[in-house]
Amino acid sequence: MFRGKKYIESAKLVDRAKLYSPDEAMNVVLQTAKAKFDETIEVHIKLGVDSRHADQQVRGAVVLPHGTGKKIRILVFAKGDKAKEAEAAGADYVGAEDLVSKIQNENWFDYDVVVATPDMMGVVGRLGKVLGPKGLMPNPKAGTVSMDLTKAINEIKAGKIEYRLDKTNIIHCPFGKASFGTEKLYDNFKTLLDAVIKAKPAAAKGQYLKSVVITSTMGPGIKINPSAI
Repeated sequence: MFRGKKYIESAKLVDRAKLYSPDEAMNVVLQTAKAKFDETIEVHIKLGVDSRHADQQVRGAVVLPHGTGKKIRILVFAKGDKAKEAEAAGADYVGAEDLVSKIQNENWFDYDVVVATPDMMGVVGRLGKVLGPKGLMPNPKAGTVSMDLTKAINEIKAGKIEYRLDKTNIIHCPFGKASFGTEKLYDNFKTLLDAVIKAKPAAAKGQYLKSVVITSTMGPGIKINPSAI
Protein backbone atom coordinates (compact mmCIF):
# COMPACT_ATOMS: atom_id res chain seq x y z
CA MET A 1 0.00 0.00 0.00
CA PHE A 2 1.40 3.39 -1.03
CA ARG A 3 1.77 5.91 1.81
CA GLY A 4 2.42 9.62 1.29
CA LYS A 5 5.51 11.34 2.67
CA LYS A 6 3.49 13.26 5.30
CA TYR A 7 1.83 10.05 6.51
CA ILE A 8 5.22 8.32 6.85
CA GLU A 9 6.56 11.32 8.82
CA SER A 10 3.48 11.29 11.06
CA ALA A 11 3.70 7.53 11.62
CA LYS A 12 7.20 8.01 13.10
CA LEU A 13 5.65 10.08 15.89
CA VAL A 14 3.43 7.18 17.02
CA ASP A 15 4.67 4.23 19.06
CA ARG A 16 2.51 1.45 17.62
CA ALA A 17 3.24 -0.86 20.56
CA LYS A 18 2.11 1.70 23.13
CA LEU A 19 -1.33 2.24 24.67
CA TYR A 20 -1.53 6.00 25.26
CA SER A 21 -3.45 7.82 27.98
CA PRO A 22 -6.28 9.98 26.52
CA ASP A 23 -4.51 13.30 27.14
CA GLU A 24 -1.22 11.98 25.66
CA ALA A 25 -3.11 10.73 22.63
CA MET A 26 -4.68 14.18 22.01
CA ASN A 27 -1.21 15.74 21.89
CA VAL A 28 0.13 13.07 19.53
CA VAL A 29 -2.87 13.19 17.16
CA LEU A 30 -2.37 16.95 16.72
CA GLN A 31 1.32 16.41 15.93
CA THR A 32 0.31 13.92 13.21
CA ALA A 33 -2.29 16.23 11.59
CA LYS A 34 0.01 17.68 8.93
CA ALA A 35 -2.44 18.25 6.06
CA LYS A 36 -2.98 21.73 4.60
CA PHE A 37 -6.67 21.65 5.62
CA ASP A 38 -8.19 21.51 9.12
CA GLU A 39 -8.26 17.76 9.66
CA THR A 40 -11.17 16.04 11.40
CA ILE A 41 -10.23 14.03 14.50
CA GLU A 42 -12.20 10.82 14.88
CA VAL A 43 -12.42 7.87 17.25
CA HIS A 44 -13.00 4.19 16.49
CA ILE A 45 -14.29 2.19 19.46
CA LYS A 46 -14.43 -1.62 19.31
CA LEU A 47 -16.92 -2.98 21.83
CA GLY A 48 -17.25 -6.40 23.45
CA VAL A 49 -20.83 -6.87 22.26
CA ASP A 50 -22.49 -8.73 19.39
CA SER A 51 -24.47 -6.33 17.18
CA ARG A 52 -26.42 -9.26 15.67
CA HIS A 53 -28.44 -9.43 18.89
CA ALA A 54 -31.11 -6.79 19.48
CA ASP A 55 -30.34 -6.65 23.22
CA GLN A 56 -26.69 -5.81 22.54
CA GLN A 57 -27.19 -2.82 20.25
CA VAL A 58 -25.38 0.37 21.23
CA ARG A 59 -26.86 3.54 19.77
CA GLY A 60 -27.57 7.04 20.96
CA ALA A 61 -26.68 10.69 20.62
CA VAL A 62 -24.69 13.19 22.63
CA VAL A 63 -24.06 16.94 22.43
CA LEU A 64 -20.31 17.59 22.30
CA PRO A 65 -19.37 20.58 24.53
CA HIS A 66 -17.34 22.23 21.76
CA GLY A 67 -19.33 21.00 18.75
CA THR A 68 -17.86 19.16 15.77
CA GLY A 69 -16.36 22.11 13.91
CA LYS A 70 -18.45 21.19 10.89
CA LYS A 71 -21.45 23.04 9.46
CA ILE A 72 -24.28 20.52 9.63
CA ARG A 73 -26.94 20.60 6.90
CA ILE A 74 -30.33 19.56 8.30
CA LEU A 75 -33.27 18.18 6.33
CA VAL A 76 -36.64 18.09 8.12
CA PHE A 77 -39.76 16.16 7.20
CA ALA A 78 -42.73 18.12 8.58
CA LYS A 79 -46.03 19.70 7.53
CA GLY A 80 -48.04 22.82 8.40
CA ASP A 81 -47.04 24.66 11.56
CA LYS A 82 -44.26 22.15 12.24
CA ALA A 83 -42.71 22.92 8.83
CA LYS A 84 -42.79 26.65 9.70
CA GLU A 85 -41.19 25.87 13.09
CA ALA A 86 -38.38 23.93 11.36
CA GLU A 87 -37.72 26.80 8.96
CA ALA A 88 -37.67 29.32 11.81
CA ALA A 89 -35.22 27.12 13.76
CA GLY A 90 -32.78 27.15 10.84
CA ALA A 91 -33.34 23.86 9.02
CA ASP A 92 -31.68 23.87 5.59
CA TYR A 93 -34.42 21.89 3.83
CA VAL A 94 -38.05 21.36 4.89
CA GLY A 95 -40.72 19.34 3.13
CA ALA A 96 -42.81 16.17 3.00
CA GLU A 97 -43.73 13.89 0.06
CA ASP A 98 -41.93 16.29 -2.31
CA LEU A 99 -38.63 15.53 -0.58
CA VAL A 100 -39.27 11.78 -0.71
CA SER A 101 -39.65 11.88 -4.50
CA LYS A 102 -36.60 14.17 -4.85
CA ILE A 103 -34.45 11.70 -2.88
CA GLN A 104 -35.87 8.67 -4.74
CA ASN A 105 -35.69 10.17 -8.25
CA GLU A 106 -32.58 12.33 -8.06
CA ASN A 107 -30.48 10.33 -5.56
CA TRP A 108 -30.23 13.57 -3.59
CA PHE A 109 -28.02 13.58 -0.46
CA ASP A 110 -26.93 17.22 0.09
CA TYR A 111 -27.59 17.04 3.85
CA ASP A 112 -25.95 15.53 6.93
CA VAL A 113 -28.85 14.86 9.33
CA VAL A 114 -32.52 14.01 8.75
CA VAL A 115 -35.14 14.98 11.35
CA ALA A 116 -38.85 14.11 11.23
CA THR A 117 -42.00 14.63 13.28
CA PRO A 118 -43.55 11.30 14.41
CA ASP A 119 -46.56 11.71 12.09
CA MET A 120 -44.20 11.87 9.08
CA MET A 121 -42.44 8.56 9.80
CA GLY A 122 -44.92 6.65 7.62
CA VAL A 123 -43.80 8.80 4.68
CA VAL A 124 -40.10 8.72 5.62
CA GLY A 125 -40.30 4.93 6.02
CA ARG A 126 -40.48 4.63 2.23
CA LEU A 127 -36.87 5.85 2.18
CA GLY A 128 -35.62 3.21 4.65
CA LYS A 129 -33.56 1.30 2.06
CA VAL A 130 -31.94 4.53 0.88
CA LEU A 131 -31.39 6.45 4.13
CA GLY A 132 -30.76 3.42 6.38
CA PRO A 133 -27.42 2.27 4.89
CA LYS A 134 -26.13 5.88 5.05
CA GLY A 135 -27.07 6.18 8.73
CA LEU A 136 -29.51 9.00 7.92
CA MET A 137 -32.82 7.41 8.97
CA PRO A 138 -34.51 9.47 11.73
CA ASN A 139 -34.54 7.61 15.04
CA PRO A 140 -36.20 8.43 18.40
CA LYS A 141 -33.09 7.23 20.31
CA ALA A 142 -30.97 9.78 18.47
CA GLY A 143 -33.54 12.53 19.07
CA THR A 144 -34.15 12.92 15.34
CA VAL A 145 -37.83 11.88 15.58
CA SER A 146 -39.41 14.65 17.64
CA MET A 147 -42.35 17.05 17.90
CA ASP A 148 -39.99 19.63 19.43
CA LEU A 149 -38.22 20.53 16.20
CA THR A 150 -36.70 23.73 17.61
CA LYS A 151 -34.91 21.77 20.34
CA ALA A 152 -33.83 18.99 17.95
CA ILE A 153 -32.41 21.44 15.39
CA ASN A 154 -30.69 23.62 18.02
CA GLU A 155 -28.99 20.59 19.59
CA ILE A 156 -27.74 19.34 16.21
CA LYS A 157 -26.36 22.79 15.36
CA ALA A 158 -24.72 22.96 18.82
CA GLY A 159 -22.73 19.80 18.11
CA LYS A 160 -25.01 16.82 18.71
CA ILE A 161 -23.65 13.65 17.11
CA GLU A 162 -25.09 10.18 16.80
CA TYR A 163 -23.06 7.10 17.65
CA ARG A 164 -24.05 3.62 16.54
CA LEU A 165 -22.52 0.18 16.31
CA ASP A 166 -21.65 -1.15 12.84
CA LYS A 167 -21.74 -4.81 11.78
CA THR A 168 -18.19 -5.36 13.03
CA ASN A 169 -19.10 -4.05 16.54
CA ILE A 170 -17.20 -0.78 16.05
CA ILE A 171 -18.43 2.79 16.60
CA HIS A 172 -16.86 5.38 14.27
CA CYS A 173 -17.31 9.03 15.32
CA PRO A 174 -15.75 12.41 14.53
CA PHE A 175 -15.29 14.48 17.68
CA GLY A 176 -13.65 17.69 16.52
CA LYS A 177 -11.08 19.40 14.32
CA ALA A 178 -7.31 19.71 14.66
CA SER A 179 -7.78 23.48 15.16
CA PHE A 180 -9.64 22.81 18.44
CA GLY A 181 -6.42 22.11 20.36
CA THR A 182 -5.86 19.41 22.97
CA GLU A 183 -8.19 20.64 25.74
CA LYS A 184 -11.33 21.00 23.60
CA LEU A 185 -10.63 17.70 21.86
CA TYR A 186 -10.18 15.98 25.23
CA ASP A 187 -13.48 17.45 26.53
CA ASN A 188 -15.35 16.23 23.44
CA PHE A 189 -13.66 12.81 23.57
CA LYS A 190 -14.51 12.35 27.26
CA THR A 191 -18.15 13.39 26.72
CA LEU A 192 -18.54 10.92 23.84
CA LEU A 193 -16.83 8.02 25.67
CA ASP A 194 -18.90 8.67 28.82
CA ALA A 195 -22.07 8.40 26.72
CA VAL A 196 -20.93 5.16 25.06
CA ILE A 197 -20.03 3.65 28.46
CA LYS A 198 -23.43 4.66 29.92
CA ALA A 199 -25.10 2.99 26.92
CA LYS A 200 -23.57 -0.40 27.78
CA PRO A 201 -26.27 -3.04 27.26
CA ALA A 202 -27.20 -5.19 30.27
CA ALA A 203 -26.59 -8.26 28.07
CA ALA A 204 -22.94 -7.32 27.40
CA LYS A 205 -20.51 -9.70 29.10
CA GLY A 206 -16.76 -9.41 29.68
CA GLN A 207 -14.65 -6.43 28.63
CA TYR A 208 -16.87 -3.71 27.14
CA LEU A 209 -14.23 -1.36 25.66
CA LYS A 210 -12.05 -3.71 23.59
CA SER A 211 -10.02 -1.03 21.82
CA VAL A 212 -10.11 2.74 21.36
CA VAL A 213 -8.16 4.34 18.49
CA ILE A 214 -8.10 8.01 17.50
CA THR A 215 -6.85 9.38 14.21
CA SER A 216 -6.77 12.53 12.12
CA THR A 217 -8.20 12.47 8.57
CA MET A 218 -4.83 11.79 6.96
CA GLY A 219 -2.85 10.50 9.93
CA PRO A 220 -2.07 7.14 11.53
CA GLY A 221 -4.12 5.52 14.29
CA ILE A 222 -3.17 6.14 17.94
CA LYS A 223 -4.22 3.43 20.42
CA ILE A 224 -5.63 4.54 23.77
CA ASN A 225 -5.53 2.38 26.86
CA PRO A 226 -9.21 1.46 27.48
CA SER A 227 -8.58 1.01 31.21
CA ALA A 228 -7.40 4.65 31.41
CA ILE A 229 -10.79 5.93 30.22
